[in-house]
Amino acid sequence: VNSCIRFLPTLDGKEVVSVESLKGADNSLHPVQQAMVDNHASQCGFCTPGFVMSLFALYLNQSEASREDVVNALSGNLCRCTGYRPIIEAGCRMNAYAEPDVWSRNAARSPERMALLKSLQRGPDASLRIDEGYHAPLHIDELARLYEAQPQSLLLAGGTDIGLWVTKQKRNLPPLIYIGEVAELKEIRQVGSNLEIGAAVRLSDAYEAIVAHYPMLRELADRFASLPIRNSGTLCGNIANGSPIGDSMPILIALGASIELRCGAKTRSIPLDEFYLGYQKKALTAGEFVAAVRIPLAGVKPLVATYKISKRIDQDISAVCGAYVVELNDGKITSARIAYGGMAAIPKRATHMEEMLIGKSWSSESIELAISKIAEDFQPLSDMRASSDYRLHTAKNLMRRFYLEHSGMQAPIRVTTVSATQSGT
Repeated sequence: VNSCIRFLPTLDGKEVVSVESLKGADNSLHPVQQAMVDNHASQCGFCTPGFVMSLFALYLNQSEASREDVVNALSGNLCRCTGYRPIIEAGCRMNAYAEPDVWSRNAARSPERMALLKSLQRGPDASLRIDEGYHAPLHIDELARLYEAQPQSLLLAGGTDIGLWVTKQKRNLPPLIYIGEVAELKEIRQVGSNLEIGAAVRLSDAYEAIVAHYPMLRELADRFASLPIRNSGTLCGNIANGSPIGDSMPILIALGASIELRCGAKTRSIPLDEFYLGYQKKALTAGEFVAAVRIPLAGVKPLVATYKISKRIDQDISAVCGAYVVELNDGKITSARIAYGGMAAIPKRATHMEEMLIGKSWSSESIELAISKIAEDFQPLSDMRASSDYRLHTAKNLMRRFYLEHSGMQAPIRVTTVSATQSGT
């Protein structure tokens, strides 16, 4: 995880491992560190601890690592002088070294270490409270009572947004209620025909559960921020934040997800597409919070896809994110749910496009009719990421891409001849 945005009290009952912790009893380097040295993977050294710790996490989790595994593990780490090739090579070769006497895979999971970690845990009724500024309830009833009584408090989950309020904006925060220790909110379970993900489930675990049912969403999961951010942030935190460019919401809306809200002893469920009322305005009452998101698991698998368009492939904010869920019967469109992020003040369904598709044949003509309605659904703004015209044009093309990818057709290729200039360039 990113230590720079990790609030210190959230480490209560946990072990902190730093780059200095990896050395052996005789001060020998850990295999990850030795691989960095042997492959000349450090110059100024400023970024090296972050690379080492990311590779160390991969080392503990996998006895073998492909180049792709290494690249994914290093996401979120930047180096401006060494270059990435030797660092990646170090990651690919670290498993060839002998097991260390400290922080080997077996030692990290030994019963003795597990018992020591368990001894750090608080009792079932001993939630952490620091004056009036921080409270970490252990159960959902305690959380509900606390937040209903103190609705001016700020709910803290992964801190990937709130942490930046402190480090970048220097904001003074109201009292914090940390939900990361609430047992009921850390559950992922299948309830009937729905996948239910609790509000404290981190993004990496949430997306693994979603991708298991909708494998076509793997690219979105991998491109959602970096691995350390996905290890901290939560899916429900992304939902509750309500950013118009949050990448999770369009596909969840298109899939027909709903959210469970709780206030005191009362709970209610609403469709996700009814949760957002306006920019940073949600259908929440005072003291009410998002407890879980429920994602339908379709019996008859529909056509599903989501596409993220950004200036960089990885770790960038979307200019446009489109999501599509379409059901067909004998070549006719029986259901269509389309949602976009980055096109309005909130993540939003394209209802006019949907209406134009229902009952039509699955054909390019039907898709073009739907595309003609997009300006009735969205009037996007221009900003630093993209212009209004670009967003509209891109949103149309994403709809065309969805059709081409699910109709067995290849996308048309346009060949353009470019003449040399008079200067010969």
